Amino acid sequence: MQSLNLSEIATTLKEGLRESLFPDKIGLFHPLLRLLAKGSPVALGQIAATLHLFPSDVAAALGMLRNVEFDQDGNIVGAGITLNPTRHRFEVNGRKLFTWCAMDTLIFPMILNQTARVASTCPATGITVRLTVTPGGVEHLEPADAVVSLPKLSETCCDVRANFCNQVHFFSSSDAASAWLSERPGATLLSIQEAWRIGSILVSSLFRSDLEIGGTLECC
Repeated sequence: MQSLNLSEIATTLKEGLRESLFPDKIGLFHPLLRLLAKGSPVALGQIAATLHLFPSDVAAALGMLRNVEFDQDGNIVGAGITLNPTRHRFEVNGRKLFTWCAMDTLIFPMILNQTARVASTCPATGITVRLTVTPGGVEHLEPADAVVSLPKLSETCCDVRANFCNQVHFFSSSDAASAWLSERPGATLLSIQEAWRIGSILVSSLFRSDLEIGGTLECC
C-alpha cells in the first residue's frame, strides 16, 4: 500500500464527521454510545437524566442526528453501536453488540475505555476478520494482513452512515479489496494499525472534552 499521511487523513475525516456526530451542540453522541454499550434499548428519559436535560431538549437533539435507530417502543437501539445485526460484531464485557462500520470497532474501545472482541466478515471473500481492540491498541489480529477501507475523504460529510460507514469495511487482505477499490476512485486502504492510529487522532480531537467530563459516566 502507498505511503499515507495519517494526520492529514484524520484532519479531513474530523471535519467531515464533526457535522454528522455533533450537530446538536449538547454532546449527545458520547453518552448515548455509553448507554448503548450496556446492551439494552435506551429510553429518552435515560439520556435526559444522564445529561441533566429536559426530555424535550434531548428529543430535539436526536432529531438532528441522522440514522439513529429506534425500536417499536421509541427506544434508541442504534447510534454507532447498534443492537441490530451488522457485519461488524463487537463484544464488550460479554455483551454481543454490533457497530455501523469497521472504524467504529477501533475507535469505540478508546471512548468507552473498554476492551472489545471484534469479528467482521470480509465483503469480498467471506473470511471473518478477528481482532481484540483495547483502549491502547489492536491485539490478536487474524488474518494478519487484513486491511480497512476508507471512501473518498471529500465525501464523508453530512450523512455519516451513508457516506462513510457503509464504505468502511474490514477486508481479509489488500488483494481481496482490489475489486472494491478499483470501482471507487479516491478510496483508500489502510493497515489495521494505520486505521487505529487515525482513530486515536479522531478520538483525541472530537471527543477530548467529552472524555474529560464523561469519565464520570457509568459505562458498560
